[in-house]
Amino acid sequence: MSIRSRRDRGFTLVEMMVVIVIIGILAAVVTTQVISHADKARVTATKAAIVDLDAKVQIFKLNHHRLPENLDDLRIMPSYIDPTSWPQGGYYKKELRDGWDNKFEYRKPGTNGQPYDIISFGEDGRPGGEGNMEDLWNHEAYKR
Repeated sequence: MSIRSRRDRGFTLVEMMVVIVIIGILAAVVTTQVISHADKARVTATKAAIVDLDAKVQIFKLNHHRLPENLDDLRIMPSYIDPTSWPQGGYYKKELRDGWDNKFEYRKPGTNGQPYDIISFGEDGRPGGEGNMEDLWNHEAYKR
């Protein structure tokens, strides 16, 4: 009878705490892995957007024999362009943003002798940083 009454009592507080701790550890591991993959995806998407923007700037230069003054010149026809040479719909329909929803920076002339730079300042949106806050440049985006 004593065996049956113990079985009917249910779980002890210690047993419940052990289960809760195990669930907490599993949740922490899974959350860390998901966040890590999401951050890698943002970096990959940002690099792809930089490569795409870089290609559009090059096409703009080929079509109009000059670099755009800013990235908005790829979407909205600037006054210095002959309307007959402007592609229908422009080069982009909407403004591209990096994986953290920040605007890209465009500098003309660029640094280190480059004609222009396209930069994402990473998650924090400020120059410098490491990890997710590292700056991504068009000159580096082609590297793996």
